[in-house]
Amino acid sequence: MRLTIPPAALLRRSLLASAGLAVFALGNFLTVKANIGQAPWNVFNLGLANHLPLTYGQVSIIVSFLVVAADLLLREPIGLGTLLDAVLVGAFFDLYDALGLLPDITVWWAGALAMLAGMALMAWSQYLYMSACLGCGPRDALLVGLGKRLRRVPIGGVSILISAAVCFLGWLLGGQVGAGTVLFLVGNGLVMQAVFHLIRFEPRDLTHVGLHQLISTESRR
Repeated sequence: MRLTIPPAALLRRSLLASAGLAVFALGNFLTVKANIGQAPWNVFNLGLANHLPLTYGQVSIIVSFLVVAADLLLREPIGLGTLLDAVLVGAFFDLYDALGLLPDITVWWAGALAMLAGMALMAWSQYLYMSACLGCGPRDALLVGLGKRLRRVPIGGVSILISAAVCFLGWLLGGQVGAGTVLFLVGNGLVMQAVFHLIRFEPRDLTHVGLHQLISTESRR
């Protein structure tokens, strides 16, 4: 049994993915501190939490596993990067919050700017950790999987479609929708598309290494 990627290369790619996830958590932290409404996935999670005897965090974990199941149905590889996403984004978010990195914003225009800045950071972070090719996070794998089947639709447009569906379901479940939700719903896909175009990044063209491909049972001769 051996690694299919040299240890030094695996470490380098893991650090790249981790750095990207730290940036993603910072972008997500900014969208929350913008204080002008919940992002679509948060609307969905909070809506589910209204109907289940579970905390928001527990619902978020369950939803992540459900999304992973959908990723497997779309034949997207679940890799080390997927596991890092599940652990590190929440850990970095809690760290930024514990450090009091940014107070809640109370002025609407400053909140809108913070929301846009957060979306730009999240898009750039996707480039960072997807480039490690160790597997996308659960929701990004869903984005890529559906994006491969909708090649004529820009990847930002696919993101908007997913967010709209998730937000609508969350709203039906009683999740709170605000001005920031609409801004995130429309703006996140557009900002993502703009950032990806600027850096010439197409996530649908990457080939990720799944967990089953990371370790080979063949012995060296």
